[in-house]
Amino acid sequence: MQRTTTATILLGLAAAAACLTGLAPAPAAAKGTGVLFVSNEKSNTLTVLDPKTYAVTATIKTAKRPRGMQFNADKTLLYIACGDSDRIDIVDVASQKVVDKIADVPDPEAFVISPDDKRMFVSNEDAAELSVLDIASKKRIGGIKTGLEPEGVAFSADGKKVYVTAEASNTVHVIDAATLKLEANIIVGTRPRRFAMTPDGKEIWVSTELAAAISIIDAASNKAIGTVTFEFKGLRKEDISPVGLAMTRDGKTVFVTLGRANHLAVVDVASRKAEDYILVGKRPWGVALSRDEKRLFVTNGASDDVTVIDTESRKVIKSVPVGRYPYGIAIDD
Repeated sequence: MQRTTTATILLGLAAAAACLTGLAPAPAAAKGTGVLFVSNEKSNTLTVLDPKTYAVTATIKTAKRPRGMQFNADKTLLYIACGDSDRIDIVDVASQKVVDKIADVPDPEAFVISPDDKRMFVSNEDAAELSVLDIASKKRIGGIKTGLEPEGVAFSADGKKVYVTAEASNTVHVIDAATLKLEANIIVGTRPRRFAMTPDGKEIWVSTELAAAISIIDAASNKAIGTVTFEFKGLRKEDISPVGLAMTRDGKTVFVTLGRANHLAVVDVASRKAEDYILVGKRPWGVALSRDEKRLFVTNGASDDVTVIDTESRKVIKSVPVGRYPYGIAIDD
């Protein structure tokens, strides 16, 4: 009994000494909280939403025009592409503050982080290039020329390939992630934007904004093998502009934001047909599923809000005002 008491006292004294000398261990990072971060292009902020009530709990000031976002592997840091400041801001998830940046990144829009958390592949819209950054040193280590206006970036299921859309060239580029060599150029529908992958890694789904469709690519052959088209009464084809995609983990359903149509499409993957349309806000772009896939979140650029959808009933639960021109959403879950 005496031993335990002594040990406890010694541990307490050590902790107190550490605090006095400034060496106390940092508080545990916030992970798996379900907190939502929304990037707002025109207010240069991130809006932070409570995962249960969806109330705004904080507003984080960023550099100019924050767009694409991604967490690091353990979700202690959130990286944000700030296009008009030519940099990537880094937010500490626990404190919800910008704590660092990666500078001299020309007009970044979207990016992905490699599975080993060491490199970042960034689309540089005005430079028509995909930059490769070393995250530890915060330095550029390579670049690949692309078609005009690159945007969406994604890894293959095995992490060996990187895909990037070139909006004004109607092309998807396939790049070897190790050698940074261009493997293929795939012609798709007009103005390709973003990606979703089937869970088996066999198909890459690409939204083609001005074709009112999705192009489907076979990953093995690097060829376009199918199309999903959108049409419904009351809207012209040119008013349907698909952008964001979110695929369920079972690979059975894809949710697609339809831009000017102010709707979200629910697509059956097997039949490649839209089976439902849900009215959301104005100009929906970004879309994200909660980890349990019970909730779907849509950023509506022209109405400055986020639509919360119950995926089982496919009904809108709530509309939450955020910053000006919300672009993307990242969920800490």
